[in-house]
Amino acid sequence: MNLMWRTLAGLALAVAFVHSCRAVPLQETPLFAEAVKKGVLPPIAERVPEQPRVIDLAASGREPGMPGGTLRMLIGDQREISQMTIYGYARLVIFDEKLQLVPDILDHYEVKEGRIFTLYLRRGHKWSDGQPFTSEDFRYYWEDVANNAKLSPGGIPQNFMVNGKPPRFEVLDPLTVRYTWDDPNPGFLPALAGAQPLYLTMPAHYLKQFHVRYADKETLTKEVKKAGVKDWAGLHERKSRQYRPDNPDLPTLDPWRNRTRPPADNFVFERNPFFHRIDTNGRQLPYIDRAHLLVSTTSLIPARAGGGEVDLQARYISFDSYTFLKEAEARGEFKVRLWDRGEGSYAALVPNQNAADPTWRSLVRDVRFRRALSLGINRQDINRVIFFGLAQESANTILRESPLYRDEYRTAWTAFDPAKANQLLDEVGLTKRAADGTRLLPDGRRAEIIVDTQGAGTNETDMVELINDDYRAIGVKIFAHTSSPDMFRRRIYAGETVMSLASGLDTGIDNGTPTADMEPSELAPSAESQLRWPLWGTYVATGGRQGEAIGVPEAKELADLLSGWRSSLDVEQRTKIWNRMLEINADQVFSIGIVNRVPQPIVVSSRLRNVPEKGLYSFLPGAFLGKYMPDTFWFAGQTAED
Repeated sequence: MNLMWRTLAGLALAVAFVHSCRAVPLQETPLFAEAVKKGVLPPIAERVPEQPRVIDLAASGREPGMPGGTLRMLIGDQREISQMTIYGYARLVIFDEKLQLVPDILDHYEVKEGRIFTLYLRRGHKWSDGQPFTSEDFRYYWEDVANNAKLSPGGIPQNFMVNGKPPRFEVLDPLTVRYTWDDPNPGFLPALAGAQPLYLTMPAHYLKQFHVRYADKETLTKEVKKAGVKDWAGLHERKSRQYRPDNPDLPTLDPWRNRTRPPADNFVFERNPFFHRIDTNGRQLPYIDRAHLLVSTTSLIPARAGGGEVDLQARYISFDSYTFLKEAEARGEFKVRLWDRGEGSYAALVPNQNAADPTWRSLVRDVRFRRALSLGINRQDINRVIFFGLAQESANTILRESPLYRDEYRTAWTAFDPAKANQLLDEVGLTKRAADGTRLLPDGRRAEIIVDTQGAGTNETDMVELINDDYRAIGVKIFAHTSSPDMFRRRIYAGETVMSLASGLDTGIDNGTPTADMEPSELAPSAESQLRWPLWGTYVATGGRQGEAIGVPEAKELADLLSGWRSSLDVEQRTKIWNRMLEINADQVFSIGIVNRVPQPIVVSSRLRNVPEKGLYSFLPGAFLGKYMPDTFWFAGQTAED
């Protein structure tokens, strides 16, 4: 499919796509053959849209597969069945492997003036129960859920708001809807393509039976009592979860549908007979018939994976399990592949700009102090000791796969240079030292920093110890303090934490492969959850009603640039904003990256095909495995009759 951007008179922007079409005869899925024969299911020609999305596997170096088989994966909690929604990665639009936005569930879409979005559905597309997927499902969500005070007590979700105003929603015909904002909304399409997407639609034909506007009152009252919830709104919420699909009766557009009602230790997902994708041989995707998600103690997952109990596993497996898994590989029927993690930094030291202690707050807001701490780290040593030299020493920034990447972002203030670090600390005014060489703060206290961690693994505490060894040369000491995730965040927000060691989503750049069309909110104060500046993030997120006004000019510029991105009209403007924000973050060292591209082990059955040998493992924008299309994974040894 080709994406064409055209700037028209009046700043009109249109996106056109080549429609998918049935180029070859459709082949019936063996799993459904008996049901089709008995008339329980319609034949495949009546199950897929008139113009399904055709996946050309050969074009990406993969091979068309055969249907059948059961995929086994382990999860740590039954709530993690959301992994099937993430991995399935069926969205109205998606990011492909080249990070381009392409229609998926949608047939195509048009954008005008950056604020008028017209969405076109595929004719004949159906929910997993065979009912038509139409504009009524969009209308139901918008009018009866998003704008219903009982179902959305906080008002219309903030993702729909632009400068405090919601869109105007229109149903143009059964297959076409339109959202119109007064101002540009460049984040709309990327939000639809998210790993945890902005949902615009719900299966109205199913959910109306739980909505007070449509349901028989007496029947609804009985259903509420049966479910043990407070009222009809609680019932509707429980029945309508799409991201965590724990209601087996809820129709879906995903590749697989849950068939198990919680609580359970084994959740069975079965292929969606009405899924909208096919391959070039006319076979309906997904290839794999079923997925079993088995609940396990998280600490046992690496051992169980090494024991051959999974066909595909990455969650709860980290690099420190790699040696064990490689040894087990020789005895099992699986291979261990090493992908790269996709964060800007696997772990980062994060000075808290909102520290309550006035002396420390003054220091961490001084860029010379932050630069000195960065220059004082021997990243090569950490890489060699913890990751066997397989990671990449780097500042906390984007990866080379991003079209926005510049090498100077990665190398800014990362050279191991104790002499320069000492010079900067002297300039800051930390010239006095104790007898053991530790610098003294202006108030006479020792320059000793408690670094808060969440205790996610031994790598974090090992890093703190190695960095502390480096910091002896610059007269600073750091000590790890491990707490629960809730306490970790409370301490930071209260200003009790001067510095934390963040990992995963908390590093500040979870999305290491952005394009200019992805919102740069991670780079600026924008949310309470940001460890660098929680009070500033709250201030921006609440329009100044809560939190604290931004107290550093460069951070204020970042917030202004983010605001400018949100009102931008074209990709050129967004690219300039991104580059400036990346420059500021690299130069100001608001978070101190250590290494990125840390290897991520992926355990893959020897029979499982089309799983890439190399890939980037990240929640954003790839939905972990999602952008590599698990619906195209298949088991060797299957036949058309299996």
